[in-house]
Amino acid sequence: MAAKKKDAARFTEIRNAKALRDYFVDERFEAGVQLRGTEVKSIRAGRAQISDSFGRMLNGELWMMNAHIEQYAFGNIYNHEAKRTRKLLLHKHQLRKIAQALDAGGRALIPLRMYFKEALVKVEVGLCTGKQIHDKRDTLKQKVEEREVSQAMKLRR
Repeated sequence: MAAKKKDAARFTEIRNAKALRDYFVDERFEAGVQLRGTEVKSIRAGRAQISDSFGRMLNGELWMMNAHIEQYAFGNIYNHEAKRTRKLLLHKHQLRKIAQALDAGGRALIPLRMYFKEALVKVEVGLCTGKQIHDKRDTLKQKVEEREVSQAMKLRR
């Protein structure tokens, strides 16, 4: 009997492309997200964007701000707002660690990717430090060098 093929539409992953370009990621956390039903359906359809979003601590709770999840096409009166703030669910010790890092200054909490873990939507957030212009140039140089090396290796084979 043949193995079942995975349906690509069911395993959607939304990535934040700007995050790795603009920040050094120091530490990563996996957080749950408090969502409404129509939001989950939109994410499953791939209609979400987290490139401009960030995390903020308010009253001891962690919130994801500015994440855009499109309204569900068949959602009628139960639809959600596209850019509402959403609560991130973490353990208390993780919240304490993030709060200390953000209070110290110089760091930001940036969502790196949003994905499904079985039936639940998870967000991978990272404690990040901003890159300077020269840091961005260095990473571009490294990427170019790696690309040239891989092309040279392909030619030798």
